[in-house]
Amino acid sequence: MSQPLVTDSPLWSRDALWAGSALAFPVLFLDKTRALHHANAAACALAEKVQPGAGPQALVGLIADSDWQHAFETGYWKGVVRPDPEHPLMLELHCGQSPDSGHCILVVVDISERGERQRQYEELQRTVQRLATTQEQLLRSEKMASIGQLAAGVAHEINNPIGYVGSNLSTLQEYSTALLTLLDRYHAALFSEDPLAGRSEILQARRQLDIDYILGDLPNLLRESREGIERVTKIVQDLKDFSRIGRDQKMQPADLLQGLDSTLNIVWNDLKYKVRLEKHYTPLPLVECLASEINQVFLNLLLNASQAIEQRGTIVLASGQEGDEVWISVTDTGCGIPPEAMPHLFDPFFTTKPIGRGTGLGLAISYSIIAKHHGRIEVTSKVGQGSTFRVVLPIRQPRQEDASPLPSQS
Repeated sequence: MSQPLVTDSPLWSRDALWAGSALAFPVLFLDKTRALHHANAAACALAEKVQPGAGPQALVGLIADSDWQHAFETGYWKGVVRPDPEHPLMLELHCGQSPDSGHCILVVVDISERGERQRQYEELQRTVQRLATTQEQLLRSEKMASIGQLAAGVAHEINNPIGYVGSNLSTLQEYSTALLTLLDRYHAALFSEDPLAGRSEILQARRQLDIDYILGDLPNLLRESREGIERVTKIVQDLKDFSRIGRDQKMQPADLLQGLDSTLNIVWNDLKYKVRLEKHYTPLPLVECLASEINQVFLNLLLNASQAIEQRGTIVLASGQEGDEVWISVTDTGCGIPPEAMPHLFDPFFTTKPIGRGTGLGLAISYSIIAKHHGRIEVTSKVGQGSTFRVVLPIRQPRQEDASPLPSQS
């Protein structure tokens, strides 16, 4: 605002004074001698705040002589003064620009309030940052708790292929010794004076070392060993993908069915002894999401489904697409959820499991993850018949934040 707010009239108009009184911010009407002609209520209140009992003339005294002179030479001056460190004030002096004009308007802004708002905003930002860190730590802890719960099964899934790979390597070592022995016989015969004379000895060694069986078994051992190593590599990669979490991650297109199968690979040892698994997959497009967090949801739902089945039962995994949304469902034939528990299903620390079998955070964290992805979790259940948890996600994330949808329960 570089233009003067008053005209070069030699007198203050009553309308101008009335308008100044009606303004919500502090305004003072002065002349060239710095005499105060009028101060509105906001100016009086601010003067009392800055220097109790001194009156609004105290605000005028905050302007230095050089700044006052500059205002009357140019028609405008703006600056920040600090009557005390806690109350910085921004002053704007607007003066008439004709030679005979001696009137001006002083506008005062209490920027200490801005500073307080800035401090409150910064404190709020720090609080949000701490909450984000806490949420990240909670999610990581729940992930590690899930891995801890599955540790024995995961160890078994790794030890089993490692076991037969080790056994195959011992057998391969014996086979290699036999083959090298036969190779030495061939070498000795080849460089002898009569190579054909050693033919019967070589054939006898071949029978004794059972070379024909070795040659038939060797490809199978190599194939089994390679499959075992690939199995271990897949489990380790699944664990790595599952445990990854960080604020620097960005949502990217991901194959949800691949993530579901990857998670199933981790949890399978906990399921295979009592669950018959059915897959009814419909191909899905790539979905924009944080894949590791969605896999955490899948793990929670699979574990819950397994724990709901006491002895033997079935888990059905299905998928589909409806418009610009996709869904994946986990259905079990377990004990079901009591109607009185349904309203509290996603409450933190609420659980229907016996003590020691659950933290009560799995579904709460799953809900927050799906809500962050602008999706929803739909739940249907009948006591004694089983439950279905249906995760619905948009294929593409909206570019503007929408209200987080509530889970549908029935």
